[in-house]
Amino acid sequence: MDRIKKLSLEVLENHKAEFGTDFVDNKKNLEQFAIIRSKGLKNEIAGYITKFLKHELLDKKKKEERIAKQSKIDEGSEEENLDMVEQKTETETRTESPPSEEKHQETTEQSSEN
Repeated sequence: MDRIKKLSLEVLENHKAEFGTDFVDNKKNLEQFAIIRSKGLKNEIAGYITKFLKHELLDKKKKEERIAKQSKIDEGSEEENLDMVEQKTETETRTESPPSEEKHQETTEQSSEN
């Protein structure tokens, strides 16, 4: 693990709540929690912290969107299943009960054949 990443994660481990996705604010907060004499090193650490938190936030947002999308798909498939069941029962009721005249004609034809 390189030096910037290691130092950034150490700072985040103890003070994550104080940092956000703004580089300038993170740089100021870093000055409060760590003594870093090199301006370049301070900027790199603040930049890594900013990038890390933005990436973490983006991952969380994508996960929530995925969950929301999946729940919409699940709801849609449930509605489709209900529609299909309703259509199937309507079709079955139509085929199961033919009109009474047809039954009467069938019995009459059978009796006349005998």
